[in-house]
Amino acid sequence: MSIVVVGGGAAGLMAAAAAAQAGANVLLLERNEKLGKKLYITGKGRCNVTNACDTQDLFGQILRNAKFMYSAIYTFDNFRVMDFFEQNGTPLKTERGGRVFPVSDHASDIIRALSNALERGQVNVRLHTRAASVSKQADGFVVKDTKGASFAADKVILATGGLSYPSTGSTGDGYGFAQHFGHTIQTLNPSLTAMVAKESYIKELQGLSLKNVRARIFDGAKLVYDDFGEMLFTHFGVSGPLMLSASAVVNDCLLSRHLQLFIDLKPALTIEQLDQRILRDFEKFKNKQFKNALGALLPSRLIPVAVALSQVDAERKVHEITKEERKSLLQVLKNFPATLTGFRDFKEAIITRGGVHVKEIDPSTMESKLVKGLYFAGEMLDVDALTGGYNLQAAWSSGYLAGSSAAQERK
Repeated sequence: MSIVVVGGGAAGLMAAAAAAQAGANVLLLERNEKLGKKLYITGKGRCNVTNACDTQDLFGQILRNAKFMYSAIYTFDNFRVMDFFEQNGTPLKTERGGRVFPVSDHASDIIRALSNALERGQVNVRLHTRAASVSKQADGFVVKDTKGASFAADKVILATGGLSYPSTGSTGDGYGFAQHFGHTIQTLNPSLTAMVAKESYIKELQGLSLKNVRARIFDGAKLVYDDFGEMLFTHFGVSGPLMLSASAVVNDCLLSRHLQLFIDLKPALTIEQLDQRILRDFEKFKNKQFKNALGALLPSRLIPVAVALSQVDAERKVHEITKEERKSLLQVLKNFPATLTGFRDFKEAIITRGGVHVKEIDPSTMESKLVKGLYFAGEMLDVDALTGGYNLQAAWSSGYLAGSSAAQERK
């Protein structure tokens, strides 16, 4: 059985390793100068390979087409993924939130483990080789590269990635190949990415990071996102883990209309408790100007913005502030507002939302329902998840299932 795997990212590497382990003769084509180029930058260079949660809990973190991933994940679950990397020479550790990283904190060790598996399986790796076309022949497939070389195979696995971080080679080539074979491509959008905010005061807060805040996002009167975590103000809007996760959840809404973001700066306190806290501070600083009395409550850069939004005179002495004015400040602290107008582009997005329509793929094998012998894996699929190792888990699982299934002789 001869198999060509197109794409040497997470899913393609795992697919090639699995196919070779199952006895197939595997050729891996990678357009870049090295394998796993996008893996090098995941998890800020540390590579969050998976999550150590109960396997069944993985599905709750997959936002689109989680049921489609049942067979793939239960075939090669998060614990098998961890075993794979440790058996291939990369010890792992589990951190906050179940996030799993190499002990070394170096993504290069994850790629080295995959390379070790390819070497053991005698996979033929061709770097600097970009596929230009994939065609079906009577006796299999032919993949042609941009230099005119042709590679024949019994089966082909497409794992060329999505559109995010195009500098790593993810430029959507595989979607064109899939369309050539009649596959539907669900709308492609950046996800797990920063969001743009309308207000100028948001941009003035550039570089300010907030920890342990609550973010709620509304589509009109409908609450579409509500979570706690860490966020960052930028020159264009909002980012950080909390906002990246939010971008994946509100993706479809924000594409067509603006959304309202409200940040609870003090989520550990009820509005009554926060009011008592402010009263204590005001008593302590009763002879100070309002703008100088919030230092114990807020980061210094946030104070002038909060004061302006409260519409309380910044120069007024604290002991002169009325109950109604204090309530206005409370509203700002519990519902710091911003208007979300869109996403940053694919250059900054961690993943691509959308891809090959899963109804056209057999979930038990990752084989195309339209073209026998053609398989898909990884970010090409219309499957996306939240941060925390879940997207890479989907890549490992779909890649492994595609590779092991393709290696089996069809009866």
